[in-house]
Order: sequence, then C-alpha cells, then structure tokens
Amino acid sequence: MVVALHEMIADRLRDQIHRGELPLGAAVPSESKLCEQWNASRGPVRQALATLRAEGLIAGGRGKPPVVCSSSMGQPFDTLLSYSAWAQSIGRTPGQHTLELALRRADDAVAAELGVDEGAPVVQVLRLRLLDGEPTMLERATYTEPVGRRLFDFDCDSGSIWAYLLSQGVQFNTASHVIDAVAADPVDAQQLAVAEGSPLLRQRRRTYGVDGGIIEYHDDRYIPGLVSFTLENTLDARCALVRNANV
Repeated sequence: MVVALHEMIADRLRDQIHRGELPLGAAVPSESKLCEQWNASRGPVRQALATLRAEGLIAGGRGKPPVVCSSSMGQPFDTLLSYSAWAQSIGRTPGQHTLELALRRADDAVAAELGVDEGAPVVQVLRLRLLDGEPTMLERATYTEPVGRRLFDFDCDSGSIWAYLLSQGVQFNTASHVIDAVAADPVDAQQLAVAEGSPLLRQRRRTYGVDGGIIEYHDDRYIPGLVSFTLENTLDARCALVRNANV
C-alpha cells in the first residue's frame, strides 16, 4: 500500500511528540524546514500539520508558529475493541499483566450490563495494560460464560484476548461506548500508581454478536494525558442528496 507523503510527515511528527522528542510547548519545525527535510512542496506539509491540529496535538496557525499542546495518543473508535491493535497501529509495544481470571455468579449490576439473569455464570478478567512497559490502563472485562470460558485455555498475559476469541470463532459485530471520567478507586490507584481519587479516563463498552446478544462488558480506566479518544463522522451521501432535494 502506498502511503501519501502528508501521512508520512504527520506520522513522523506524531511519533516525535509521543516519544517526547518534541515536548509540550516545543515549536514544531517550520513549513520551510519540513519542506527541505522531506523534499516536499508546501501542500503536503500543510496537510500534515492540519492533521495534527485536528488531533489536538499542535496549536497555532494564521501567522503563529505551531507548538506542541498535547502528547496524548488518540485511540480511534475502530480500534477500541483491541488495545493491542491500537498500540501496534501507532508503533508502540502493548503489554499486559493478568491480575485475575475468575468464573463467578452475576450480581444484579453485572446481570444488567450483560443482559443475563442474576446468578448466571460469567467470566471476569482484571488486567493491567501497558504501553512500552509503562502502566496505562486497568481493564475490567466481563464475558458471558459461553465466550469467557475459552479464556481458561488461553494465557491472558500473552497478548490480545480479542484476537484470541476471534481465532476461536467468536464473532464480534457491533459495540456501544460511553466515555467519561471517574475517580480512581483503591484498586485503580494501586495498579496504575496514582493517588486514590485521581481522575481517570473511563471507557465503558458493550460488545454484541451477530445475533444481537451481548458478548462482553468492559470498564477500562486510562491514565489521562497518555490516551485520548478520536471519533470520525461521515455524512451519508444519500442523506445529503435527500436534504438538498428538500431545500
């Protein structure tokens, strides 16, 4: 696959920001310097800088030199089903340490999230997720028993649970996400090495199978400043045509 020049420039600058080579407040290389470095015209350079502005990584423009304003790593919604896939997509090394894998009876809260009867068997996983060896997120996952029981034959420290379940024939179809902030509880604080009560970025997710039934429920808590979430919306062309026709 051929990668466009503006994407290559944006990828390189993004990597420099994430790795601290361009720290917060640092000036981004000028358009002329980037043109010289990449042997490029101003078009691709300006497109790359516009991409980073849209991601919230840099600020400036209209005569003001761009500077780094954030180092958080955006997590697109199309990779939210797999932390490992997301990390690898941005050139980082994912990791995990499994703290708990257990078969339990669903309490009323779990039963409501998974759409099962209270007391039904479920499988729960607690994992500390790493990025380049550093704690980044505490993952709490609950699976319906027919899906989750497969994890007892899998080394959850070895890699992506999502990829493993796919290999076992589990068919993920759709997911709903809620993003909010939550105060770190004692488990969060201990595992993520933050003070109890510190704000964490939380992603709650229900994932559905092809039959419409819920497969899993996640409550994942990230250290803010390390990860952000990005969402792209596309206006359906057919809807646009209908709206234009009715104007």
